[in-house]
Amino acid sequence: MTTAWKYNNDYVDGNDGYRHSKWLSFMEKRLLLAKRLLNPDNSVIIVAIDEKESARLSLLLGQVFPSAEIQMVSVVIKPGGTSRSKTFSRVEEYLYFVFIGEAEVIRTGDAMLTDPVPADTTPAITDSDLWEGMIRRGIGVVRAKRPKQFYPIFIDASTGRIAEIGSPLAADADRNEVASPAALTAVWPIKDDGTEGFWQLSPGGLRKALAQGTVRVGSFNKRTGQWRVQYMKAQNAKYVTDGVVAVAGRDINGAVIIAEGQAQVKETATPRTVWVKPSHDASVNGAGLLNKLLVGRKFPFPKSLYAVEDALRFFVKDKPNALIIDFFGGSGTTAHAVMRLNRQDGGRRRAILVTNNEIGPDAEKKMTEAGKSPGDPEWEALGIFEYITKPRLEAAVTGKTHEGKAVQGDYKFNDEFPMSDGFEENIEFFTLTYEDADRVRLGAAFAAVAPMLWLMAGAVGPRVEKVVDGWALPAGGRYGVLFDADDWPGFVDAVKAAEGLTHAFVVTDSDAVFQRVVAELPDAVTPVRLYESYLRSFAINTGVPA
Repeated sequence: MTTAWKYNNDYVDGNDGYRHSKWLSFMEKRLLLAKRLLNPDNSVIIVAIDEKESARLSLLLGQVFPSAEIQMVSVVIKPGGTSRSKTFSRVEEYLYFVFIGEAEVIRTGDAMLTDPVPADTTPAITDSDLWEGMIRRGIGVVRAKRPKQFYPIFIDASTGRIAEIGSPLAADADRNEVASPAALTAVWPIKDDGTEGFWQLSPGGLRKALAQGTVRVGSFNKRTGQWRVQYMKAQNAKYVTDGVVAVAGRDINGAVIIAEGQAQVKETATPRTVWVKPSHDASVNGAGLLNKLLVGRKFPFPKSLYAVEDALRFFVKDKPNALIIDFFGGSGTTAHAVMRLNRQDGGRRRAILVTNNEIGPDAEKKMTEAGKSPGDPEWEALGIFEYITKPRLEAAVTGKTHEGKAVQGDYKFNDEFPMSDGFEENIEFFTLTYEDADRVRLGAAFAAVAPMLWLMAGAVGPRVEKVVDGWALPAGGRYGVLFDADDWPGFVDAVKAAEGLTHAFVVTDSDAVFQRVVAELPDAVTPVRLYESYLRSFAINTGVPA
């Protein structure tokens, strides 16, 4: 059966005079929720959109994330173009990347303009590719933003040696009042315009870089009247420590000297803002690939598996334990892409997808004519989750279609292997339910709450599925649950003896008891009080912030 779910920018009827404002309201609610989930220190949100609401989305993202760097990339997803007689034939969609905190693009050696250049024709890494100024650049880079990274570096100007590292200054302290040790010169993070900025590295990070030989004194900057300090970003420093870049030795001050002229794979190529890759063709590697997994079932405009994989790789390549959340789960492409990334480098990245089980208009009409309604098994079986998302992911993992036959075809591009091989991944499917608050408080709804506790603890190992006497702490698990507060001493002892435990859930209506347990738990274990914490975290539609 062909289905057609209303999705993304088609959420509002195109003939609705208020369609743009309704769509913006629809998106704003989800972006504000995403903002709460993102790591403020280092995370990225990626939004795919076509031309219909692209301009409005750009403004909305700037409003919701005012301090973030936002960039748009054009991705060619239909090289043959759309069928249009009076206007330009569209071949692309757009990806908006919102950079939160210190997030940045990880160089993969792929400029994204075509297939990657063979390694033997890639230019060698040079000295200038690895070193850059240690003063943070850009608008808004001011001392007050990173006070712990505003400190003096004392150098011996005669030899170019970093001799001492000072302490960060108090916010109201004048740097001119800091005395330099004898025969040493103070270097501060002063930008070319004369304003006070901050260093890219903390004092501790600088000490580590000194030991590695990945920081050095550069030339004299006449504009600021100071010596320049250069360093290697984390990825470049890793090239050196891992031996990817050949090192000829160290200079008299301990800085590494790059072996020039040797053929090295250069992964510092900057990816472009226009992606033109055969692998991103959504007709072949979106709809075509999905048809191999779900023979005879259709989904409107599934994304290319490899396009999603590439977009994620730029941000999780060096994060093997990253958590990726997709709250427009669709056909399940994001989770599928994460499986491929894990297979390529042995990562343990997790993906959480959220989708409803809405059925398409054609199916809805047929079900209604047949006297069926939402909730009936026949109706629900045709919903997006039951009909597409779940069987697609099951087929990807097992290598077998929903009919039990081996998936035909091979994966391509970054790694090639039969689709029938599947993946060594685990998948859990959960249904969102609305639980009565009083039943939750009384512990009568623990079975419904149980999956959330498991997810909070990292979704690793066995789950505590039901209430037991005293406490539960399954072997090999990451968390335990104290059901009877009177048994807390034994529970605490068991937690201390367990390895790899991250969370302890305590069922009690007494603040005093909870605090007593918390005081005895190891620092590495996060205590959570049930059920008050659960209700506070997951309450919705209450009229007040959760």
